[in-house]
Amino acid sequence: MSLLSVIRRWHFREGMSQREVARRTGLSRNTVRRYLKDTSIEPVYPKRKTLSKLDEFEELLTAWFKREARRPRKQRKTVKNLYQDLAPLGYTGSYDRVASFARKWREEEKLAASKKMYMPLEFAPGEAFQFDWGENWAYINGLKTKLQVAHFKLSNSRAFLIRAYHSQSHEMLFDAHNHAFRVFKGVPERGIYDNMKTAVDAVKKGKERVVNRRFLAMVSHYLFEADFCNPAAGWEKGQVEKNLRDVRSIIWHRAPRVHSLTELNDWLETQCLLDWQTRKHPQYSGTTVEQAWFKERSHLMKVTALFDGFVEQSKRVSSTCLVNFDRNKYSVPASHANRRVSLHAYPDKIVLLAEGQQVTEHQRIFNPKHEPPCVIYNWQHYLLVAQRKPGSLRNGAPFHLLPDSFKQLQSILLQRKGGDKEMVEVLSLVLHHDEKQVERAVEMALDAGTPSKQHVINCLSRLLNPAPVEPAPVSKGLRLITEPTSDTSRYDELRGKHHAQ
Repeated sequence: MSLLSVIRRWHFREGMSQREVARRTGLSRNTVRRYLKDTSIEPVYPKRKTLSKLDEFEELLTAWFKREARRPRKQRKTVKNLYQDLAPLGYTGSYDRVASFARKWREEEKLAASKKMYMPLEFAPGEAFQFDWGENWAYINGLKTKLQVAHFKLSNSRAFLIRAYHSQSHEMLFDAHNHAFRVFKGVPERGIYDNMKTAVDAVKKGKERVVNRRFLAMVSHYLFEADFCNPAAGWEKGQVEKNLRDVRSIIWHRAPRVHSLTELNDWLETQCLLDWQTRKHPQYSGTTVEQAWFKERSHLMKVTALFDGFVEQSKRVSSTCLVNFDRNKYSVPASHANRRVSLHAYPDKIVLLAEGQQVTEHQRIFNPKHEPPCVIYNWQHYLLVAQRKPGSLRNGAPFHLLPDSFKQLQSILLQRKGGDKEMVEVLSLVLHHDEKQVERAVEMALDAGTPSKQHVINCLSRLLNPAPVEPAPVSKGLRLITEPTSDTSRYDELRGKHHAQ
């Protein structure tokens, strides 16, 4: 560059001929002539090209990177995995060259993404809300648990609510909507979603979607329009996407250790409401989110009834009076063994119905996949089996859950002849009376020291029909004017004279 500057100065400023410049610099006159004719000041050098063993695999590797970028984050292959896939195809180079190419490709993709343009969005009060799922961890009952978090955000006031669940299934989605509309005090006109599987069965061309029928039932109940984003167009619901990131630093880092998921959700709801009071609205200066929500609330449609958001499945009851659901087993009354029942799954309970009537209800259990399945018994469901087979009372798994007083009575009665049948008859009392009353009667019989079936029935009868504490009041409205005298001689007259003597 300095030599070019000298040549141009000698020729154009000092008037030196090309022959003299060539003699002084040692360059040929053709080179000097070319330098002087070139209008560009800076010389252009040919781009250096070094041969690499990766050259013939660049197109294949680029296609692989694009394929992995479209996959879910947890299912993507690492650069090392792709390097191992190249080796069988004939690549003999090092891993460093593949890693360097990957870094260069990512930088180019980021540069291309930064050049994209977006349209700023604005929503009227009560027009829309945005929904999305996120993932977070919390300590529940001493265990670190992975939770699926439902995020709702009103597009105008920016009021938001988060609620945690064990999965993203239908019943969790419906329950989240029930709580969100309860907290927001109404329903907007439109809901903006991505193409989640619990809402969209198939994505068609353009905005056409095959909407899940159960999700459509929930939309019809709350009378709002479901609007689904284009694939890979998260900016269409950018408010809730940002909320997923912000909530981690605003709320989740302060999450306490709790004993149940209900306790955690109550705490999360309280924190969201407190944040509304302090967070400034990004669009309305001098206004908090809570104040903006107060203004938007009048534009929301009031909720008259919550959606019964259960998921129904038809189940066959086994010969051991159990049904399988979500890796766990739940007991059913023995009268329904080997028959089909309808199972309604809620986020917190399992309801079983037969012929349109509820037959039992269980608290829903969630256990990690690495742990064995759970079996949830109700010992009352097996009383019919015990009545037919009293001997099964000794080792029956459901009867291990008996109250302590029943177990103590059982240990006494089983030492007698026919005690197992007598114990079954005592347990069968709960079919006709309150379990707490029967348990109290058993405790009274045990305290007396000689428990038996008849003694328990007697104690239960006294509990159900207690003796009056005070005598029945006697009416004093009628009084005798002449009270009768006590004269026993009248009875002697009836016996005759012979006996009277």
